[in-house]
Amino acid sequence: MKIEAVRLACFSPTHTTRTVLEAIGRGTGINPVTVTDVTPPRLPDWPDVAADELLVIGAPVYAGRLPATAVERFRGLKGSGGPAVVVAVYGNREFEDALVELEDIVKAAGFRTVAGAAFIGEHSYHTGATPIAPGRPDRADIARAEAFGRDLRRLLDGISGDDIVTVDLPGNRPYRDRVNHGKVTPVTDAATCTRCGECVAVCPVAAIPDDDPTTTDGGTCITCAACIKVCPVEARSLQDAEMLRRLQWLLKITRERKEPQTWLGEV
Repeated sequence: MKIEAVRLACFSPTHTTRTVLEAIGRGTGINPVTVTDVTPPRLPDWPDVAADELLVIGAPVYAGRLPATAVERFRGLKGSGGPAVVVAVYGNREFEDALVELEDIVKAAGFRTVAGAAFIGEHSYHTGATPIAPGRPDRADIARAEAFGRDLRRLLDGISGDDIVTVDLPGNRPYRDRVNHGKVTPVTDAATCTRCGECVAVCPVAAIPDDDPTTTDGGTCITCAACIKVCPVEARSLQDAEMLRRLQWLLKITRERKEPQTWLGEV
């Protein structure tokens, strides 16, 4: 199969998913590589993806599922029967049904899934007090992502136009129910906040008003923690008691390092 270009598509509030996808794209050795990042709150302008383009699409995992916001924004994706690779990035706990959920999205959009991967990224709620997968993806993860890209290139080079490629990805249908932790929004220390606007710029759902970045719209916030991670003075944090208890539980069950997993299709 002759692939002329790579299209990366991602929802990546804390940039870990995009980092992994870019490494996969580099590994393929195919140029050009273009990125459609649907993280910003504006609706994405989806280009049609040609049959001779490889789609590599990824999103973080929220409690075993894709973020509902990512699912909504991926709906504009349109393919022409070309190959797709689905990638889930999770915080060292589990990715559960996220891969098959993403596979169903690309199938409905007109793609053929030829491979999948699950990589580890620093947990959105990682802090110095709750170090969950700190620094992931690290150098070893990036090297593995690039190697996966090379494996993809070999797979694609071995596919003839009419070949049917099947890949068996882990996960369940119907998907697990979404976990509802209630509306938990970051709290801002107004005395520390410098009103620099960094949090406003990174919020994927425009939940932080530009004229008062010390506040957050609880009805809009998806608790992605992008604003917490980007704050240069650490003025934002999660203070909800139930969430803090959950973080202690996550810290206990994620101490053992997990490694990336990949699945390549067979002709």
